[in-house]
Amino acid sequence: MRDAMSKLGSDPNKINPLVPVDLVVDHSVQVDVARSENAVQANMELEFSRNKERFGFLKWGSTAFNNMLVVPPGSGIVHQVNLEYLARVVFNNGGILYPDSVVGTDSHTTMIDGLGVAGWGVGGIEAEATMLGQPMSMVLPAVVGFKLSGKLRNGVTATDLVLTVTQMLRKHGVVGKFVEFYGGGMGELSLADRATIANMSPEYGATMGFFPVDAKTLDYLKLTGRSDETVAMIESYLRANNMFVDYSQVQAERVYSSYLELDLDEVEPCLSGPKRPHDRVTLKNMKSDWHSCLDSDVGFKGFAVPKESQGKVAEFSFKGTPAKIKHGDVVIAAITSCTNTSNPNVMLGAALVAKKACDLGLEVKPWIKTSLAPGSGVVKKYLDKSGLQKYLNQLGFNIVGYGCTTCIGNSGDLDESVAAAISENDVVAAAVLSGNRNFEGRVHALTRANYLASPPLVVAYALAGTVNIDFEKEPVGISKDGKEVYFRDIWPTTDEIAEVVKSSVLPDMFKGTYESITKGNPMWNELPVSASTLYPWDPKSTYIHEPPYFKDMTMTPPGARPVKDAYCLLNFGDSITTDHISPAGSIHPDSPAAKFLKDRSVERKDFNSYGSRRGNDEIMARGTFANIRLVNKFLKGEVGPKTIHVPSGEKLAVFDAAMKYKNEGHDTIILAGAEYGSGSSRDWAAKGPMLQGVKAVIAKSFERIHRSNLAGMGIVPLCFKAGEDADSLGLTGHERYTIQLPTNVNEIKPGQDVTVTTDDGKSFTCTLRFDTEVELAYYTHGGILPYVIRKIAAEQ
Repeated sequence: MRDAMSKLGSDPNKINPLVPVDLVVDHSVQVDVARSENAVQANMELEFSRNKERFGFLKWGSTAFNNMLVVPPGSGIVHQVNLEYLARVVFNNGGILYPDSVVGTDSHTTMIDGLGVAGWGVGGIEAEATMLGQPMSMVLPAVVGFKLSGKLRNGVTATDLVLTVTQMLRKHGVVGKFVEFYGGGMGELSLADRATIANMSPEYGATMGFFPVDAKTLDYLKLTGRSDETVAMIESYLRANNMFVDYSQVQAERVYSSYLELDLDEVEPCLSGPKRPHDRVTLKNMKSDWHSCLDSDVGFKGFAVPKESQGKVAEFSFKGTPAKIKHGDVVIAAITSCTNTSNPNVMLGAALVAKKACDLGLEVKPWIKTSLAPGSGVVKKYLDKSGLQKYLNQLGFNIVGYGCTTCIGNSGDLDESVAAAISENDVVAAAVLSGNRNFEGRVHALTRANYLASPPLVVAYALAGTVNIDFEKEPVGISKDGKEVYFRDIWPTTDEIAEVVKSSVLPDMFKGTYESITKGNPMWNELPVSASTLYPWDPKSTYIHEPPYFKDMTMTPPGARPVKDAYCLLNFGDSITTDHISPAGSIHPDSPAAKFLKDRSVERKDFNSYGSRRGNDEIMARGTFANIRLVNKFLKGEVGPKTIHVPSGEKLAVFDAAMKYKNEGHDTIILAGAEYGSGSSRDWAAKGPMLQGVKAVIAKSFERIHRSNLAGMGIVPLCFKAGEDADSLGLTGHERYTIQLPTNVNEIKPGQDVTVTTDDGKSFTCTLRFDTEVELAYYTHGGILPYVIRKIAAEQ
């Protein structure tokens, strides 16, 4: 973790983490109130009402530990705060200079790579161990060189660029690798543009997407209020160590593991969707692609809507006014997420679209849930300075809070009449958001089509009210003069945006915002906390519960554990994300987690989200594999959080089936395809399966962080050999599986071949994906946390 801030000081009465924690931010906000001038205050009050226990736990941590600073809720998104305020680039520790670096428990920690700081996301499991002094281990990564040339065309945004880069890198294959950007095109990208590209490293699969420090970096540091003296020190140190790139000089040829190249002039306006961040669609092809999705079989690019039903119109009443909704209609339009809200060019670009639309008399349909959630208070200041916030407000894009909202699933409820029209008529409704993730079931349970787009495009689609539109040929709306208004009539030029950015984004805005960021707000400051250095667990709490990881733990490690005659709990295809495994959004009223809450007299309106209740293992175990869009081969096309209990043939909720296996004394495994565990660095996607009794996952490939999290929880990650998968081997999931790991831990090696046999006579070889000796040690100890506790105890 990053070095401790010197101002935190030391107190002998507090606990010292062995590695200091520089910043902890609760950075999510649920959008309960939107399209209202008092939305920020209303949503904050609801957040504190629901999450008082969780916020109290965080506040207790800031008083019980040294070297721990909590930036209070409502301050912004951690990555934007890091970029604008916290990052040093070069540390000066008592006259000793060294490069800044950071690991964070959110996968989009990589945003800081745009500033030339080496940083990436790790699972919460690994971070917990790191804070207790456990070194991080990793295989030395390959480095992909990505050469940029040329310049973005007029009207093309950084979001268009990052969605193009994401598609290219995902196709190239960069999981577990570093990507470094270089070339003449670098000089044409602002620091904010670079941060936008670096932010989406998890979506293209890389450990980080790195931009070395150059003159643009220094300009940004000055803009955001870093002192001239500090910036001069950073430049001198990096130049002296050959770590500063000067694009005014001839560049030496770089040597990389592999190469990619993109001419920025070739980037086109685009979106990504409807179900994955790397499924890019050019704006000009959006309508035809939408119709292809309606026609195609259910999948990443298909909804299987019969031809005769595609034009169906559902009529409903919205607050007494007749309304209509059909396939492709937009019901959520959100300017959200750390990817874009830190970029003044796209934020002010969205505001200019709003101004042009308002001047022409265009409006957004009142049943579309519009919202604006900046990543820091700086955004509000420059929107106000520009005089453009009022136009966003006029279209319903009022500020709803400062933090992650729609992108992480905190969309809040749709109006009941809209929700009923969608559900009762099986409408494939759409959400358009300036986020980084659009996996199934993540944004909202009722929006099956979710598209990532730049903030200006979010406004444009909100105005159009549908994704079933060709912006080149069809009007966005009708002006107050009765004339058709086209996309080109409301789209700002690059020069228009640059002029507003230059006059509206000022250094004093950053200084003023961050001088007061740790002072909190009245609701935070009034939270009572215990003075105890040990947290007082409340057994009745449904938010914070003492975890079971150390229950019955002894000082003797359990060693290698045989997996014998295990049943298959779930049989998956490709691209199962951590959102499928451990959803962060709303708790479905018919789920095991909902039953748990109802049994404890929690009303449905107070269920909150899985993300808010992740301090309670009993809820999170029940929420594992609870995604309503889960596709499990056992169910033969049926979608939902169910599975088959193989011995009995019963169809059960996944949690109920897992508990039935545990009570019967049976181990379980999971079969999966490629890219298993892609998406968020969600530690519960490994903790939950462990608590459900899963002993191994056999997949075609794993996403980096999730594989590491599985190892950290003592679950065996295995990969099929190249060219093989469950289908090619004839595995149905109805077999019983024995994984023939050596019982002598000294005979187990990272990456070795392991034989798997089934009770019906099949046998195949897998690669053991413990990638380092340290991960093997975690496994033999039953996980990373027992390993660290035993190590600390042994040293006392």
